[in-house]
Amino acid sequence: MLYRRLGRSGLKVSEISLGSWLTYGGYVPKERAVAVIDKALELGINFIDTANVYMRGEAEIVVGEALRRHRRESYVLATKVRGPMGDGPNDVGLSRKHIKEQCEASLRRLGLEYVDVYYCHYYDPETPLEETLRAMDDLVREGKALYVGVSNFSAAQIAEAAAITDRFGLRPIVANQPLYNLFARDIEAEVVPLCEAKGIGQVVYSPLAQGVLAGKYKGADGAPPAGSRAADESGRQAVRSWLNARNVRIAESLRKLAQELGATPAQLALAWALRLPNVSSVIVGASAPEQLEENAQASGLRLPPEALERLEAVVRETE
Repeated sequence: MLYRRLGRSGLKVSEISLGSWLTYGGYVPKERAVAVIDKALELGINFIDTANVYMRGEAEIVVGEALRRHRRESYVLATKVRGPMGDGPNDVGLSRKHIKEQCEASLRRLGLEYVDVYYCHYYDPETPLEETLRAMDDLVREGKALYVGVSNFSAAQIAEAAAITDRFGLRPIVANQPLYNLFARDIEAEVVPLCEAKGIGQVVYSPLAQGVLAGKYKGADGAPPAGSRAADESGRQAVRSWLNARNVRIAESLRKLAQELGATPAQLALAWALRLPNVSSVIVGASAPEQLEENAQASGLRLPPEALERLEAVVRETE
């Protein structure tokens, strides 16, 4: 496993990281989730990602129980705040009150004294960004979070946040967690160049488009394989959103290229995302240890220029 700096910080994170959306605390039994997290650390994957809203806190509970079996120094843990965690008017958003209370709640569920990276899960138009960033800075000062990140922010929102941290001497943002894969490349135009200039690393989610780029789904209308996320009610919508004629064609081209290069489609898709120096890590989900063993081998896999050009040509043809 290779490691990269998280943005301009000194924190080293594995190129492959393990996420828990739609899996832990959900359709994956706790015992299997624990086995996957054990396997991740065994493989050198040191970056674990979760969020308070994943299964309304259940994912954090499962992740916390699994990590208690390991030295705190051996892993980097990230969680998030923003989404609704109750029915009250202050149970959602990025206000100082919600951030403070949800950080404390996440730490209780995780059974930890601090998290390594604390993300603003997505932008809150109802809260001044200065209030949000001052609250995040306070958590770092209190030792409850070590680094500040944002997720699903636009380039303009990231620029505004960076300007505020610079102006008031607050802890800088070191990570941005966006959607990024061969089907969804919006961040390349503005977000990545801005983050490179500001020292913010990308920690991308859905690099395999919920398994579509891994070759698990053979057609836009095909039945999902048993045991897959698309076969489960909670994961069906997320997977189905990627299954269209254009994406299936790109996935098939990826499969053929992977076969020629002696890799799996998943490894090729992950290596493609990691081709950008600004990408610090790619988040994968796994319901079985064997999936992680395959995905971990994408670390250090560098695609030859001709392979990258072939993929670009396919994408252009389908636009």
